[in-house]
Amino acid sequence: MRLPKIFLAAICCASVVLAADSIGVFGQKWTVQSATDWVVGDNLLQLKISAEPPAGQPRRPTKFALLESKPYSKVTVEAEVKRNGRSVAIVYAWQDDAHYNYAHISVDTAASQNVHNGMFHIFGGERVRMSSLEGPGSLPTQDWTPVKLVFDGESGKCYVEVSGKRNPSLEAVDLSLRWGRVGLGSFDETGDFRNVRITGETREPRQFGRP
Repeated sequence: MRLPKIFLAAICCASVVLAADSIGVFGQKWTVQSATDWVVGDNLLQLKISAEPPAGQPRRPTKFALLESKPYSKVTVEAEVKRNGRSVAIVYAWQDDAHYNYAHISVDTAASQNVHNGMFHIFGGERVRMSSLEGPGSLPTQDWTPVKLVFDGESGKCYVEVSGKRNPSLEAVDLSLRWGRVGLGSFDETGDFRNVRITGETREPRQFGRP
């Protein structure tokens, strides 16, 4: 039996609503997979439910809150973070679910865990490390820790300061994704974010991959 077009449209719209929620914190709106995975407080965002990448799919982060904004060509993300496991993540240059970069900020050194404590690139497949294996772990304690991510799409450079210090593990250059949205979350753990401040230069969205 063929379903009426209006009924099919209703099903389609319902699936879109169920696939993503919106939460408000830090004076802005953020898109998340499910609002029940998060707790919003006074200038505080807590990821309470961890998630592994779906079985059979490329290993890349899926559990992050994505700022509802125009894409940034230059951006600075300042925050205090607290890991509940071993790490948290900051997404930048997000153009779609299969094309973005992220900083994995971890207690581990990159030399001991090469998929931790580094800058990573997603371009239609598995995560790929972009940064050096040199440098110390970034979150030695589970205390609140100040971090700052700085991205310049013109040069492709991005780095993260932790407690005011730079680390070669958290510096990279990517010339394929030079603009995009930003997000906060984790690869497969949980974590907390507070006092988040995002500043920069936005631009109009363009066809994927266009400079």
